[in-house]
Amino acid sequence: MRLHTINVGNLTMENNVFLAPLAGYTNYPFRRLCKGYGAGLCYTEMVSAQGLKYGSENTEELLYTDEKEGVAAAQIFGSDPEIMRAACEHEKLKPFPIVDINMGCPVPKIYKNGEGSALLEDPVLAERIVKACVKSGKVITVKIRIGIDERALVTEEFAKRMEGAGASLITVHGRTKDKVYAGDVHFKEIEKAKKAVNIPVIANGGVFSDEDAERLMDKTGADGVMVARAALFDPQIFCFLTGMPTESKLAMFEKQLKWTGQVCDERFTTVFMRKMAAFYVKGMRGAAAFKDRLFQARSPDEILSIAREIWED
Repeated sequence: MRLHTINVGNLTMENNVFLAPLAGYTNYPFRRLCKGYGAGLCYTEMVSAQGLKYGSENTEELLYTDEKEGVAAAQIFGSDPEIMRAACEHEKLKPFPIVDINMGCPVPKIYKNGEGSALLEDPVLAERIVKACVKSGKVITVKIRIGIDERALVTEEFAKRMEGAGASLITVHGRTKDKVYAGDVHFKEIEKAKKAVNIPVIANGGVFSDEDAERLMDKTGADGVMVARAALFDPQIFCFLTGMPTESKLAMFEKQLKWTGQVCDERFTTVFMRKMAAFYVKGMRGAAAFKDRLFQARSPDEILSIAREIWED
């Protein structure tokens, strides 16, 4: 992976390998873990602008951070330009100098509400949203897909519009909305975005190894890559991509469990870390039996005991 610093508006990230926003996973402890393993920039789970407006407790919990995390980006979604601007200016987004606008989420309830990937079909509204958010004073970035389906690829023109509206960086997931996370990544479409704009373009899709990242960069000319699902199976993929030192899986798990317990209640910590442990044992001999035991665990201490049995050096 060819590493270099990357400018996002008036901010400089120390490298060009980013952690994607992942609903249900990229909470503060997980972002902090990935940042420590070398991720140049980490994104929160996507947050509803409407939820911020109406003071949703769950929405505010998604935005927990502290000075130990360093620079991070908050991702928001919505379809009303003024509500989106108000979200950027919300007290809970103060710690985040970068706000990313989700224009690629394929989830049906988001799409049907005119949000996420639905904005690919309304570039004028998408422009209005970016322009309104830029007025907040935040550095605004946008995450898009290449279109709704193969018959309606919009990457090049949409990227131009986002740059014109004031976006400082664009991430392109090289799949259409209808493919969700399956199918080949369209290198050419990401390349079109890169050639169409003068702001940085981050390529997203299919990065599970250093070789994948290199190929994505080579085929698209992108300025960097964004890692998504691969980080759920092994957050230390960022070590392999950036040259940071690795540690044992047990040490990694203990760290994440501790940090999660420090900022979340016991019930959430138990449920979340059971889920993470299930990702981490994938492919191991006896993984199915370990998963059965993990999902019967009723406390962080029980989970830790099982983890030490699995990964004890």
